[in-house]
Amino acid sequence: MSKIWEKSIGYNLLRAFADPNTRASYNKAKVKGELPKDGAVILAPNHTSTLMDAMVVLRTRKEPTVFGARADIFKKPAIAAFLRYIRIVPMARIRDGAQSVLKNIETFAEVDEVLAHGVPFCIFPEGRHRPMHSLLPIGKGVARIAFASAAKRQTYVVPTGIENGSFFRYRWSNTVTFGEPLDVNAFLKAHEDCTENETYHAFRQELGERIKSLITYIPDDENYQAAWDAVKPAWKPRRALAALLSPLFLLAAVLCLPMWVAAEVLCKRAKDHAWNNTIRFVIRLFVTPLMLIFWLLVMPGWWKLLVGGLFLFSYSFFYDWLNLVLSPETGAE
Repeated sequence: MSKIWEKSIGYNLLRAFADPNTRASYNKAKVKGELPKDGAVILAPNHTSTLMDAMVVLRTRKEPTVFGARADIFKKPAIAAFLRYIRIVPMARIRDGAQSVLKNIETFAEVDEVLAHGVPFCIFPEGRHRPMHSLLPIGKGVARIAFASAAKRQTYVVPTGIENGSFFRYRWSNTVTFGEPLDVNAFLKAHEDCTENETYHAFRQELGERIKSLITYIPDDENYQAAWDAVKPAWKPRRALAALLSPLFLLAAVLCLPMWVAAEVLCKRAKDHAWNNTIRFVIRLFVTPLMLIFWLLVMPGWWKLLVGGLFLFSYSFFYDWLNLVLSPETGAE
């Protein structure tokens, strides 16, 4: 079995197709900050938007990044094989049971090997996603990996902020911000007189505060909604522009009909609507080539180029038009 950090032509081809589709999932996408040029690099982003959080982080650099994900999604062998192929390793949580947690020993050893070969590792330190402008407590996993790596090499944890214009609506804005790297070796030296528990606690607190500084952070308490209402960007429907563009919207809706119908049906059925944009992205990723082939086969002569070209923009335009009349906070129903 090949090492997860090794280069792969198949993986590179998949990235060449997936990254543009990730970018096309947002009307605006920005990347701020840089990663350290030396040492082992561990990325630690907030987690609000399921798979899309990983995809936007992955797109920030051309080279591979290995990710950690919940161990329970690796239960089926076929899915586990695919996840490994796209550079994702299982990270068990206490709630997954003692036997699953013991497997983290193997995973942590593999992650250490990834870091030793200069490949960044991304872990979502909250342990689960939540579509809120807040932050859950930082888990111990990121500290364990960072401390083990720092015992062997220079290691940095990069607090990373992911800001989405909408958690539930497709084709809004996205910004990924890499904060000032946390020098793990220097941190451990500064806390060498502390107990192990004190060091872990201080590290998790420091990382949490740094991530909070990179996002719109609102404490998760009884005043959360009122606080968000006070700071959220103003939004008004642009019905006049929507009316002007309605003929193009109808054309786009016809060209990509199977795609948006399938996406919206699945979104309605989803128990957790934080998956909405992941569903729409996956539909885009896998169905676009099939639909393009369909239009090229059924259209005559030069119509192939015209209709095929229009189709490639239709899925984005369909959702852009909806965003003229639907609030970014709709879609959570």
